[in-house]
Amino acid sequence: MSIDTINFIKACIENRSIRWTYHVNMRLKGRYISRDAIVSSLDKYEIIEEYPTDKYLPSFLIFTKYKNIAIHIQIATDFKNNCVTIVTAYKPNLDKWEKDYKTRRKQ
Repeated sequence: MSIDTINFIKACIENRSIRWTYHVNMRLKGRYISRDAIVSSLDKYEIIEEYPTDKYLPSFLIFTKYKNIAIHIQIATDFKNNCVTIVTAYKPNLDKWEKDYKTRRKQ
């Protein structure tokens, strides 16, 4: 991960160069996460995992906080078309994540 990657993601979000997958659109409501929570918390974005060989595009697991609520967002980066795709978003839990919500628990 480079500074350029996180800055690219933030710039795309800020400029609304965003694609929302069917999956994330279906999940947000049930997980009580708004699109606004994803968009307006971009100043707190931090890449915690990288998936360079993801199915279609390289993607990244982003940690952010919105109103003191931890959120994970999987974002695929499309450098060629200058946009990002929001793949999914969820509120991490302590069953799978350490207290910082940035480190996976050992299985």
